[in-house]
Amino acid sequence: MSRTAVMVCQGRAAADGRLAPGRFADPTAMTLLDPDDRGPVRQVRDEAPPGPWKERVDYETVRASAELIVPRTVAIDDAVRAHPAPQLVILGAGLDGRAWRMPELAGTAVFEVDRPDTQFDKRTRAAALSGRPPVYVPVDFAHDRLREALPAAGHDPAVPTTWIWEGVIAYLTEAQVRATLADVADRSAPGTRLIVNYQVPAVSTGVGRLLARLLVASTGRRSVWSREPWRSTWTPASMAALLSGHGFTVAADEDHLTTARALGTPTRHARSLRNGRVTVADRISG
Repeated sequence: MSRTAVMVCQGRAAADGRLAPGRFADPTAMTLLDPDDRGPVRQVRDEAPPGPWKERVDYETVRASAELIVPRTVAIDDAVRAHPAPQLVILGAGLDGRAWRMPELAGTAVFEVDRPDTQFDKRTRAAALSGRPPVYVPVDFAHDRLREALPAAGHDPAVPTTWIWEGVIAYLTEAQVRATLADVADRSAPGTRLIVNYQVPAVSTGVGRLLARLLVASTGRRSVWSREPWRSTWTPASMAALLSGHGFTVAADEDHLTTARALGTPTRHARSLRNGRVTVADRISG
């Protein structure tokens, strides 16, 4: 399982019932974590920072993840609820719990796309969750094509789809992003919505990730960011041009800092929040 996926899930578990109550909740997150990954989550939830340095780094990492993930999740969930569709495809799903936690998806065919090894682990973790599981579609974006995998899973390109592309684009090259988007466009009927989370280019982002790597290295461990580097960033203008070139019209594009301020959630990591964005784009016609 990707450590980034685990860290994001830890953030959601730490925030559940604590940050943006009434707007954010994820009761599935703690269940989807291994027991060893739940310790720092409980410490953050209890507001009990540990004394030892290694454990304190884990605590601060989870606390920061919670503060960064909540506005992103709320922005995406709101866009899903505002535009119901018969199908939902989550690209690079990781430990996403939407298929179980969102009652609005009860009548929706949910497909989760991710690497086969990640999905094998996810199935084991999700066994304790109640409700209808998603259809798992094994795809490695670096090597496989959606246009080949989705038909076999039962996705219907003739009816509208909501696509969620969250926490993935930064880890793909520009060529991989364009190839994946081409496949998405090919399988998007009029009435389809595409929700994209991406990172803007910023010197502060690179510096921040370097400092985070050094902080983890001080505990004698290898940073998740050294194993899973960012490979592409986009400006709002370049993202809009990319999407419009594939038949999508941008309906909204907002940075996480603006969302966090509206929610009243912590903004201690203002630069990171400002550099993350969610764009919502719709396909009006074929």
